[in-house]
Amino acid sequence: MRLFTIGYQGATQAGLIAALEAAGVEQVIDVRAVPLSRKPGFSKNVLAAGLKDAGIGYVHLKALGTPPAGREAAHKGDHATLARIYAGQLDLPEAIVQAGEMLALAAEKPSALLCFERDPAECHRSLLVAAVASDAEVIDLFAQ
Repeated sequence: MRLFTIGYQGATQAGLIAALEAAGVEQVIDVRAVPLSRKPGFSKNVLAAGLKDAGIGYVHLKALGTPPAGREAAHKGDHATLARIYAGQLDLPEAIVQAGEMLALAAEKPSALLCFERDPAECHRSLLVAAVASDAEVIDLFAQ
């Protein structure tokens, strides 16, 4: 299985869509717990509409997002705490179900996991892939 990842930090919606299109991504799987953004173009409904206009599907899997304490750790650059908290999140029944959904969706068509953080090494999306799809070929995309 191939999984793309992308963060929109420092990007525009047009730049994100261009990066997705260039890679052949047909579906975005939003793994933010809170799909709202102060950054124009990246709140759930506006993002989904922009992706739809580009022929890219959108699915939000809230349970695969980072809980508040994990987001706080990430903001502080405390990756070890983020990893510990996020591991607990992935043990929750709804996260287990949505991880299965994510894998099924990604098996259907080229899909990108989306979150805010530009650097995948600093984001929970890398922890997610390592935990539930460790055998996947991971391609990290960077939007302008």
